[in-house]
Amino acid sequence: MTSPSHAALHGWLAQNADSLDQSATHAAQVVPALAAAGVLRAGVPVTLGGDGGDVRDGVEAIAAVAEHSLSAAFVFWGQRAFIEYLLQSPNTALRERHLAAVLSGECAGATGLSNAMKFLSGIESLQIDARPRDDGWTLDGRIPWATNLRKAGFVVAAAVSRADGQPPFIVALPHDRAGTTRSADLDLIALRGSNTAALTLETVHIDAQDLIHADARAFLPRVRPAFLGLQCGLSIGLARSALAVADQLGGTARPVLQEPLHAARRQLRVLTDALLEGLTDERFVAHPASLFQIRIGLAEVVQQAVSLELQASGGRAYHRDQPLHFARRWRESAFIPIVTPSLTQLQGELQKHAARAAAPAAAT
Repeated sequence: MTSPSHAALHGWLAQNADSLDQSATHAAQVVPALAAAGVLRAGVPVTLGGDGGDVRDGVEAIAAVAEHSLSAAFVFWGQRAFIEYLLQSPNTALRERHLAAVLSGECAGATGLSNAMKFLSGIESLQIDARPRDDGWTLDGRIPWATNLRKAGFVVAAAVSRADGQPPFIVALPHDRAGTTRSADLDLIALRGSNTAALTLETVHIDAQDLIHADARAFLPRVRPAFLGLQCGLSIGLARSALAVADQLGGTARPVLQEPLHAARRQLRVLTDALLEGLTDERFVAHPASLFQIRIGLAEVVQQAVSLELQASGGRAYHRDQPLHFARRWRESAFIPIVTPSLTQLQGELQKHAARAAAPAAAT
């Protein structure tokens, strides 16, 4: 059952979804709206200020928002992923310093670990370097893309390489730390209300109190299932929304579209169940390839769903004097394949995995 606070959030999102997609007019209101509805607390232990449950509840909460606005769901993903980093961090003092503020929406949490996830897969090197000093480290570098960098205040997670040869680490960097500069919002074709920008770090001082984890190579594989699983909520919600509209607007095309709609819904349900089961038993930690396959499969369902919505809508989808929700979902769907890790990156990882699996057989 939808609570009154959730209903109010969904109403606000439905009213402002097109604006959030095409402008920054309501960008500052997204995190407070999510917090007011209580959805940021989904899957967070009650003892830490949450509503209980686990990361699966976070996935479903993000999917419910994505049914109304992918821009808001993208912000939600960034906030909830950062919350997950705090939950999984051994640095209890850091968690105590930041968790209450990000759960209440007072502060925005940004997951600046896209570069780190590529680094984990050997796709690119880390883009922030740390030099040791007596009381910590000095950081220099750049985060070229991070979402939820709310101008009123944010804290961003970043992966940092070390010049002394020690393992890279993960840091939580507040927006007002000296030497941290936020760019103007990136000039995106959609999701423009998501506070997506770049960060430049010049001689930024941090110490051990800022560390989410001292060893990125140990932390990233453990947190990757939540990072990707929560991200899958974007695809689940967008696909559900497009399929629902396609079903409503079938008209004379209904007999032709009935079977493809059933097949898409069935595949969406199978993939969603597999995702939630894998997050429950933690199989994705040891076997990330199965999670990559689910992410790819969900992206394919999104494309099918939006295509079916177009076919069901017919020429109405091209009329500007009609509600432009299809045009928004079309743009939103174009983002799903490229959000880090992109489908091509995941497909490349699966090819590497297949090659490694085939190597022992070839040697015998």
